Amino acid sequence: MSNLYSNSIFWIDTDKVKPNPYQPRREFDEERLADLAQSIRQYGVLQPLVVSRMEVEKTDGGLAVEYELIAGERRLRAAKLAGVSQIPAVIRTGDTEMAKLELAIIENLQREDLNPVDRARAFSRLYAEFKFTHAEIAKRVGKSREFVSNSLRILNLPEEMLAALAMGKITDGHTRPILMLTDRPEEQMVVFKEILYKKITVREAERMARHIATDRVRKKEFLPDPELAQIEEEFQEKLGTRVQIDKRELGGQIRIDFLSVDDLRKILTQIEGSGKAPDEMLENYIAENPETENDSVPESVPGKKEENLYDISNWSV
Repeated sequence: MSNLYSNSIFWIDTDKVKPNPYQPRREFDEERLADLAQSIRQYGVLQPLVVSRMEVEKTDGGLAVEYELIAGERRLRAAKLAGVSQIPAVIRTGDTEMAKLELAIIENLQREDLNPVDRARAFSRLYAEFKFTHAEIAKRVGKSREFVSNSLRILNLPEEMLAALAMGKITDGHTRPILMLTDRPEEQMVVFKEILYKKITVREAERMARHIATDRVRKKEFLPDPELAQIEEEFQEKLGTRVQIDKRELGGQIRIDFLSVDDLRKILTQIEGSGKAPDEMLENYIAENPETENDSVPESVPGKKEENLYDISNWSV
């Protein structure tokens, strides 16, 4: 029987073709489907469908022949929409359920009309139901193992984002920066909306996601220091403007807000007149810490410019 059908094309009744339960594709563009239906009315179905032949027992004890679709659902839907009574098909026999799913995926991938979400769900079924490894899936669909693994990661996104991806509102590339923030759903939604409504590029989305991730690490490593908060407050009271101290692993940075150049000069005047001269401050420090007089204060090195520990020119404003 299998030899009878191999590589042969038959005309079969459209209403006898049942949908493929393993069809990986869920989204069909209605406008493009209508265009295809119009083309079929004019030229017919130019590329045969692939179906599996089944014999179904009737209620009266007899047998009826039906066909289960393996590949070509868009053509089948468009043919029904066009009112075509018969369609050309290649009939396969003896395929396992796994083979039907595999053929449906491969057919869609070869035609490159399977959206990223449906593709990921199809890979997930091969992985979960048929116990394929990522490498085995990759071999069968002619892709790399990384391609398969990255496709499956998409399914970690919330449904709202998956729907936008399936409808082409965001691209496959946009999912990478969004997935960087899986453990931060609020920030993840912010990046998603920037992509969706402001149409930012993949590169811009990646910069935004990296900034959020880096800021998160910085805040985790450098928790608020009560002493630094107190010093900030004293600076602000003395200078009359906002002062921020950013602590780093080694040292840090002081940020001083100003509104104009005149405002900046006033701040500089405040600093210059705020206390003792550097030499006097150094002498007081040595007097209070006599043990450092010989050990901690290094002699000047010939040819090397001495650094002023209290030089405000290194402050970041």
